[in-house]
Amino acid sequence: MKIRVGYIGLGDMGGAMASNLAPKGFDACVYDLDPKPMQELAAAGAKPASSCREVGEHAEVLSICVPADAHVEAVLLGEDGALAGMAAGSLVAIHSTVQPATIERMAAAARERGVELIDACVTGGHAVAEAGELTLLIGGEQEAVEKARPVLEAYGTTLVHAGPLGAGAKLKLCVNLLTYVNWAAAAESFRLAKASGLDTEKFLEAVISNGQLSEMQQRFIAGQKLPDEAAASEGYQSFVKIQMFNAEKDLAHALQLGRSCGIALPAASLVSQDMARIYRVKDEGRR
Repeated sequence: MKIRVGYIGLGDMGGAMASNLAPKGFDACVYDLDPKPMQELAAAGAKPASSCREVGEHAEVLSICVPADAHVEAVLLGEDGALAGMAAGSLVAIHSTVQPATIERMAAAARERGVELIDACVTGGHAVAEAGELTLLIGGEQEAVEKARPVLEAYGTTLVHAGPLGAGAKLKLCVNLLTYVNWAAAAESFRLAKASGLDTEKFLEAVISNGQLSEMQQRFIAGQKLPDEAAASEGYQSFVKIQMFNAEKDLAHALQLGRSCGIALPAASLVSQDMARIYRVKDEGRR
């Protein structure tokens, strides 16, 4: 019998992840405020829903991938929220990068309805999500993780069970902190090479050959190489503003986690204030 899976949040990552469900044999029901990705997934065999609650009513396993903590709370607990429709014994997997405290709060609300919850943060990017080859960073009880495993394996090839509830969210914040500090270093060194008159391809040859620039950083540098006119285009600016929003949000969460642990994260603090420059966002207020 097919596992009934719900997916809420069909943006860049969520839509790519959800595209794996129906083709891999799951009984998929999907929802987003934007009807376009629902229509695209419906053409591939998924059922479009009219509300979060309708997805909850359908799902044995519900995946959520929305931008921020407030959105997670809204789709689960809001008017017509998914939890109101979920049956006891079903499970929620939160893929969004949120504060560990948000995971704990949503898990407590789910338990009141007899619903299990895990955090299953994702890393790898759109193309990797579409291919079903993500890395998932998971927190929760082993039994709950195993219950979700068939669905999680539709999205990813590497499942890292980091520990108890909230551990996946903590691990994702640590991973993203390293990513964005690396972005800052790559962007600054590239700008210095360019401004000092060096052939930037020679710069890239040097830092790739000695292992200082990973494949992920090389993809990031592609945005630094764009001519100013292309970087200022509406389409590119729309894309990088979303990336900047996510970076600033994730670094703010990392700084809050650091404060709760009693440690300083000075590099994270500096980088969090420079994400507009790093992503070449045209926003004078942030530069």
